[in-house]
Amino acid sequence: MAPTGRAALVAALGSLPVGIWEPGWTGILAVNAPLAVACACDFALAAPVRRLGLTRSGDASVRLGESADVTLTITNPSRRPLRARVRDAWPPSSWQPGTETAASRHRLLIPPGERRRVTTRLRPTRRGDRRADRVTIRSYGPLGLFTRQGSHKVPWTVRVLPPFTSRKHLPSKLARLRELDGRTSVLTRGEGTEFDSLREYVPGDDTRSIDWRATARQSTVAVRTWRPERDRHILLVLDTGRTSAGRVGDVPRLDASMDAALLLAALASRAGDRVDLLAHDRRLRALVQGRTAGDLLPSLVNAMAALEPELVETDARALTATALRTAPRRSLIVLFTTLDATPVEEGLLPVLPQLTQRHTVLLASVADPHIARMARARGNTDAVYEAAAAAQAHSERARTAEQLRRHGLTVVDATPDELAPALADAYLAAEDSRTPVTQTCWEGRDP
Repeated sequence: MAPTGRAALVAALGSLPVGIWEPGWTGILAVNAPLAVACACDFALAAPVRRLGLTRSGDASVRLGESADVTLTITNPSRRPLRARVRDAWPPSSWQPGTETAASRHRLLIPPGERRRVTTRLRPTRRGDRRADRVTIRSYGPLGLFTRQGSHKVPWTVRVLPPFTSRKHLPSKLARLRELDGRTSVLTRGEGTEFDSLREYVPGDDTRSIDWRATARQSTVAVRTWRPERDRHILLVLDTGRTSAGRVGDVPRLDASMDAALLLAALASRAGDRVDLLAHDRRLRALVQGRTAGDLLPSLVNAMAALEPELVETDARALTATALRTAPRRSLIVLFTTLDATPVEEGLLPVLPQLTQRHTVLLASVADPHIARMARARGNTDAVYEAAAAAQAHSERARTAEQLRRHGLTVVDATPDELAPALADAYLAAEDSRTPVTQTCWEGRDP
């Protein structure tokens, strides 16, 4: 229970003239005793809050940057009307700054035995699961002098998914993929290809491609056409160690890597390849395996939603062992990690032969666009020193990338906005080669 501001105002206005014309306890009691009785009656007539029925419904997931509506249904089982203010509490990252008060507080009037709905609009600012906290209800009496107050636990979780901003590049990449498919519709028979369709024989075709069974059923000679193998395996490996926590622009490196991984997964699944996901630092954080093309993207975004960078050094040996178990056959492993010299030289380089001996490895790294801006700075002493520091950082990354290339890796080093299309272009270059994925069909990009 709690008095309202109205009760305090009435008490102050009543005590003021008594204090001026007839000071003393008698006058004060003469004014405040009726007020106390009125507050007691008001409290007694306020609807109880402990017996209210509360349930939730609404959105259970939302992309980062979009809004989610969660509806709270309140049932008043008492015989008194409920005049109340409701606060629906959620974690601070569930709102845009400055919007929490307007979005989470509601006024409502519920007649006896009826129910009402209030909607809380969330606009999360971070990925992950946002769990509802307590619902606090303050019930007012008819005079508005005294209140009953109580809190209820009404569980609900909204999963905030990665925004997948790079999907704007998907139509152009798919158009390029269809163009490549059209160019490879008529191929010669050979090892590592699969049957595509039948067509009529034309002079110059390899006679070994004639389908005699189909020819016997029609009046013309039928020839088989072949296409490159489609059922290839791509393993996306996200390094969730401390280096993925560094912020580039407004987001951590891990978020930029996720965005690029989603675009590559969407493109590869449309091309008929199998895509798996592995997230690892010192232990396994997420694993998505064996999904069909239609279920792949929803499974990936759900697995990525709860991932957060861990402030620990990545165990490269454990990561490599897990990747080898996940991809027992020859695959393309796309490793999203850093190009910083120390983690690469001390952690990744010693275990690379285990990966490159069996698989094709592509390393994708998120570059900081601020370094590029520093490199262009001129005009005063501070700007020149910034440009020199940026040139040194660029040189170190280039040297590390060259070390990796000597070990057979392909390196894509790009800013967050450019990383996703750069990876997609590398994948399309492999498709254009019209051969199973090998190390020689991937073209690197200098950092």
